Amino acid sequence: MAKKSKQMRAALEKIDSTKAYSVEEAVALAQETNFAKFDATVEVAYNLNIDVRKADQQIRGAMVLPNGTGKTSRVLVFARGAKAEEAKAAGADFVGEDDLVAKINGGWLDFDVVIATPDMMALVGRLGRVLGPRNLMPNPKTGTVTMDVAKAVEESKGGKITYRADKAGIVQAIIGKVSFNAEQLVGNFKAFHDTIVKAKPATAKGTYITSLTITTTQGVGIKVDPNSL
Repeated sequence: MAKKSKQMRAALEKIDSTKAYSVEEAVALAQETNFAKFDATVEVAYNLNIDVRKADQQIRGAMVLPNGTGKTSRVLVFARGAKAEEAKAAGADFVGEDDLVAKINGGWLDFDVVIATPDMMALVGRLGRVLGPRNLMPNPKTGTVTMDVAKAVEESKGGKITYRADKAGIVQAIIGKVSFNAEQLVGNFKAFHDTIVKAKPATAKGTYITSLTITTTQGVGIKVDPNSL
């Protein structure tokens, strides 16, 4: 613990907490100050001036990062017949119907993404209490309720991320791994930033992005100047 505290202090000494850095500076600092013994995840967090209690100010969606996430997602698909075969051919890790519902209700959660064809949603609905709180429930807004299961599986395997504003208006997302080169992280950051900017509700007043930070797993939050993106 003492060693980690020493590393944390060393990281904090390199970061000016009163400054908002350019995206390039912030990415470089995040990589430089990372002290995790593993390939840490790099995340960004947006504090948005929105009221998520209003239906027209809820922000939720999905996108494929240009340079991927550095993580291969385990994809589960609820489908039958030809669509089940499509999902398997596209590389889905688990494909099924009632058998998977029973397994999940039994406590099995060894997957990262859930995709379903529309006709399977009545069945999947039984898992709302399990999947909902974990943000795993298939949803048309994130492209996980679809007849094009092959495309959905390929995107989920190839760097697709989902995002959603919480009650406080904060949106968090993965933009890669510390082992990525700086250009890959900056590219992913800019692509996600464009998505967030485009998602600004027409009814949102005042400054939309009130703060923006980048951090690594176990690392220190670094403020980013939104205008640098």
